[in-house]
Amino acid sequence: MRTLVAERLFDGEQIRSDIPVVIGDDGHICAIGGAVTEGAERLSGLLAPGLVDVQVNGGGGALFNNDPSVEALWKMSQAHARFGTTAFLPTLITDKVEVMQRAADAVSAALREGIPGVIGVHFEGPHLSVPKKGTHEERFIRPLSDAELAIYARDDLGIKVVTLAPENVSQEDIRRLVALGVRVCLGHSNADGATAAAALRAGATGFTHLYNAMSPLQSREAGMVGTALISDGAWCGMIADGHHLCVEAMTLALKAKPRGKLMLVTDAMSLVGSDETSFPLFERIVTKRGDKLTSTTGELAGSHLDMISAVRNIRDWCGLELEEALRMGSLYPAQFLGSSAGRIAVGGAADLILLDDNLRVQKTWIGGREVFSQLA
Repeated sequence: MRTLVAERLFDGEQIRSDIPVVIGDDGHICAIGGAVTEGAERLSGLLAPGLVDVQVNGGGGALFNNDPSVEALWKMSQAHARFGTTAFLPTLITDKVEVMQRAADAVSAALREGIPGVIGVHFEGPHLSVPKKGTHEERFIRPLSDAELAIYARDDLGIKVVTLAPENVSQEDIRRLVALGVRVCLGHSNADGATAAAALRAGATGFTHLYNAMSPLQSREAGMVGTALISDGAWCGMIADGHHLCVEAMTLALKAKPRGKLMLVTDAMSLVGSDETSFPLFERIVTKRGDKLTSTTGELAGSHLDMISAVRNIRDWCGLELEEALRMGSLYPAQFLGSSAGRIAVGGAADLILLDDNLRVQKTWIGGREVFSQLA
């Protein structure tokens, strides 16, 4: 058992000062508040819930598509913990079914072995729209088949998310996926508004990287973007890196969506937490210039974004209160996933981050275990 007492505590709802957080030997929080006991660890900064990322393609030099293995998941976990991520979905973009199977096996093994932060898997594709494929490989885009359904049906993968284009997957198949425990997101789609709305009625609950790789809002057609903005019950992820979205687009979404339905995602690639400056993606090379990733064919190819930077960006660029920016990176994605993460609460896992006044991560704990420290 250990007790942490930070100068300030954000529990997911409010910021308070000098509040003890007691962590049990099982890695869960057993008490908050009360007298500060002898031996408590005093911390300078803000103690906050760990960040939750539903879209992580890679990190630490590992890209999940290139290396769908337990070893790659370890590298991704360690890389993103440095930036405050305590729970994430390893994300596989459109690929061969054999690669999907290997990725599923790796996630299953990671969950059994308790790799810190891995809570499930996100299959972004392969059932997408070719006109909105972005950096996805066209030759692997395909309809839903029994081979993919067998993967989605597995009960050893934790939280399962599938991104699909609703014009290419029937409403009945969306209902089948939901019945298998899959959280269906709409993305990489050229669907009209009516088709997107029908997919939501069939059970889809989210939109993957709002605005990017989806049909736009027009004067006489809502498209994917318009439908996402007016569908109060649907969650939307946003990549707040300054390259995928302009400030005005993010501000519009913040004004249009109910509080709690916008979440930050990174769409991070292998270079996060790595000194490398390029990596292969299928037959292309993706290169980092500044903090922007582009492929040899010119498309944006994921991001070089980490979660705490996304929190800082949305706060600074859109004028959000710190508490709301933190919720967008923790509580709201956790709620989308049906997870109890995103709060510091008695009985919850001690997934915590310590931030300095510049919102830089000083320490990260997952399940009560310190997995990163910037402090000597």
